[in-house]
Amino acid sequence: MSSLELKGLFFAALAVEEGNVSAAAREVGVNLNTAFGWVRKAGLRGTGTGGRGGHPGRAEYERLRAQGVSRRQAARRVSVHVRTARDWDRGVLSRGHTRIYPDGRKVDYRTGETTAVTPPIGPSMAVVEAVLHPRFLTLVEREQIADLRRRGESFRAIGRALGRPASTIMREISARSVDGIYLPHRAHRSWASGRSRPRQAKLARHGRLRDYVAGRLAEQWSPEQICHALVREFPDDESMRVSVETIYQAIYVQARGGLRREVADALRTGRTRRKPHRAPEQRTPRFVDEMVMISERPAEVADRAVPGHWEGDLIVGTGSRSAIVTLVERSTRYVMLGHLPGGHTAEEVRDVLVPLIGSLPAHLRGSLTWDQGCEMAAHQQFSIATGVPVYFCDPHSPWQRGSNENTNGLLRQYFPKGTDLSVHSPADLEHVAQQLNARPRKTLDWGTPAERLRDLLTTT
Repeated sequence: MSSLELKGLFFAALAVEEGNVSAAAREVGVNLNTAFGWVRKAGLRGTGTGGRGGHPGRAEYERLRAQGVSRRQAARRVSVHVRTARDWDRGVLSRGHTRIYPDGRKVDYRTGETTAVTPPIGPSMAVVEAVLHPRFLTLVEREQIADLRRRGESFRAIGRALGRPASTIMREISARSVDGIYLPHRAHRSWASGRSRPRQAKLARHGRLRDYVAGRLAEQWSPEQICHALVREFPDDESMRVSVETIYQAIYVQARGGLRREVADALRTGRTRRKPHRAPEQRTPRFVDEMVMISERPAEVADRAVPGHWEGDLIVGTGSRSAIVTLVERSTRYVMLGHLPGGHTAEEVRDVLVPLIGSLPAHLRGSLTWDQGCEMAAHQQFSIATGVPVYFCDPHSPWQRGSNENTNGLLRQYFPKGTDLSVHSPADLEHVAQQLNARPRKTLDWGTPAERLRDLLTTT
């Protein structure tokens, strides 16, 4: 269908929908922004208000959210970024480079400065959305109360549905209803206003404490150093106390403010906004192909009862320009080395590992355990080529590959840190591996890795 025909269908649908641009766009299947562009060019206006923020998809977004559609899905439907949708949900208004928050803060993101434009009307979003003790009614519970009340349910029936006493439901509806109508969001804001006890931030008030903190920040002291210095210098003055977190909140002007920007710039990081730290489950995956973590590795690998399970890593030369692949069998401590004279990209490491593991008999190709280094980005290709699954250690947990770490320490006798590893040939690496495999080991009752591997090959 041509663009002209699609446009004609849209205006026909617009007439049927009595000027509702969003409904007409859904009916025809065109992008909402495209639809509003056609309406503007035609000199028409839709019947919708466009939402409080003025965006053409705001009303449609709020309709979708009222139907229970998730924030991300609703944002995709109206073609806005999920961060914009989050601002809509929280009542944040955008005016050019300025964002106005419901608690009265006005933030200019070009300069990072925060000012209060008007006294806050009602409680802030932080107060409304705070997670409190289970004894308090939540916004979701208040919405359920309103829905059940509209259906004519009694106080006792509502209480049973929510797991609350009937008296709690009765007091809530009696105290929060307006003209006999219980509105859950208005009731929640009213309750939050009565609960909050607003107090000026400690470092927003002029005085000795603020002057002391500002002076030490100007001398490039850290907030933690300032906090402990106050206790030492003013041991008997409780008014000269401030926590590390309070100092940071005064520095990061987008939060609470209180200190001048030039003082905040004295932080060693140079940041005037917090850097968010994601929870492990929210972090971007390390590799495109999903990792199988060491926690899913079979128990027979962990107790070294079955041979054929290997630990691997790299030792890297000067300037990270050369490397050596090191493989250690967990039960025999047998060592195999791979040559990487020109680099250690994922493809180069894969191309060395495949023939190394492929030289082993099938019963000694059980698994490979590695850390989360980027050199193993091609782990799935390696597993397909060799049939050997790869298990990844947890971040910053070298003890999970203890045999390999110990072996790498032994190898540094032959390949010292800070040296160019490309000068060693594959024959040199084979010679070093043979020397290590011929050494008696206490953990093997003074047998050698070569003897243990020989026994495995001759008895199976």
